[in-house]
Amino acid sequence: MTQPLTGPIAYLTGEYPRATDTFIQREVAALRDLGFEVATCSIRRTGPKHIVGPEQAEEQGRTFHVLSAARSPMRSLRAHGRALRRPGRYLSALSLAWRTAPKEIKGRLYNLIYFVEAVVLADELTSRGVVHLHNHIAKASCTVAMLCSAISGVPYSFTLHGPDIFFEPHHWRLDAKIARAAFVACISDFCRSQAMLFSDRSHWDKLHVVHCGIDPARYAGPAQEMGQDILFVGRLAAVKGLPVLFDALKSALTVRPDLRLTLIGDGPDRKQLEAEVKDMGLSRAVTFAGYKDQSEVAKALKASDLLVLPSFAEGVPVVLMEAMAAGKPVVTTRIAGVPELVEDGVSGLLVPPGDSDALATAICAALSDSRTHARMGAAGRAKVARDFDIAQEAAWLGILICSAHEAGRPARPGKRPK
Repeated sequence: MTQPLTGPIAYLTGEYPRATDTFIQREVAALRDLGFEVATCSIRRTGPKHIVGPEQAEEQGRTFHVLSAARSPMRSLRAHGRALRRPGRYLSALSLAWRTAPKEIKGRLYNLIYFVEAVVLADELTSRGVVHLHNHIAKASCTVAMLCSAISGVPYSFTLHGPDIFFEPHHWRLDAKIARAAFVACISDFCRSQAMLFSDRSHWDKLHVVHCGIDPARYAGPAQEMGQDILFVGRLAAVKGLPVLFDALKSALTVRPDLRLTLIGDGPDRKQLEAEVKDMGLSRAVTFAGYKDQSEVAKALKASDLLVLPSFAEGVPVVLMEAMAAGKPVVTTRIAGVPELVEDGVSGLLVPPGDSDALATAICAALSDSRTHARMGAAGRAKVARDFDIAQEAAWLGILICSAHEAGRPARPGKRPK
């Protein structure tokens, strides 16, 4: 696919690249492979703990950092001076920032900061000849994208993930962002339904399902004999439900004493979770491995026997796709868009969130029979290859971007044609 646009597109998110958001890096790379020129932009500079490999280091080096530029008085003044050459747009965007701000002093102040950032970003995009801006994560960075679009006249779209945005849709003015966007890429049917709930019906035809995806070939490998190695990959934070997993593991160990759990990732609750593992007497069975790059995660998935994700809230976890592409069954919670990826009893097992007994039973069941284990692994691999291949999903996103410029709004259907 060649790019029919007249200039580059830009990607914006709060922090790019991050070890926890490799799906965005994959999407950018896939769009570039399709012929799009993609300029990456990040509000903040990613901390060193997220630069876990050469891919992240290379992306950080080519990324424009909005906050750093906005903190330069001369850079910021020049950007505002150039923006004021179109006073109507400038004042309209400033009014938009005020109208969409949370109704307290702190909220107003933050939206004025986002306006300053948007002016600097608009100046950068204009200087590069950017013709379309796409945002990931519909919170603060999407507010900047919306304001930047109003200042620059560059159309914007965004990928809506959840689940946290759906806890505070009015605070983040999801309705206004959808209304002003060229289109919205929703990561699942569930996500799209929530966008419909918090937007005017006249904008529902802007809502399209574009899955986050992976390169299935990266995780392919020969089948291995089933063992007892469990893997968790994700942020070590409350939303991931790790205390429930520890309770389940302690129970499962009474039946399967050879079970071993490896945790890949880091986060704000790591010290507390390490202490909890020690207090529960699970230190011999649990390994905290920290952040790993994409190649190391792929290797860990191939070496494991089961991926477990006991989250309380999710969108559609990319790590489940990775595990399924590696031919591994998954055990996870029946929440949000997860059942659109994992079919219970076919490619994995779904359990109620917060139920450690059900989780323990599912873990033991998934590792109880090698033929069932292999069957679920094969089914998962086929599902990901069919519906969550990043090359196909990026091509669909590219079509939406191009059609938004050709017709003013992407046409139906709301899902990638099969």
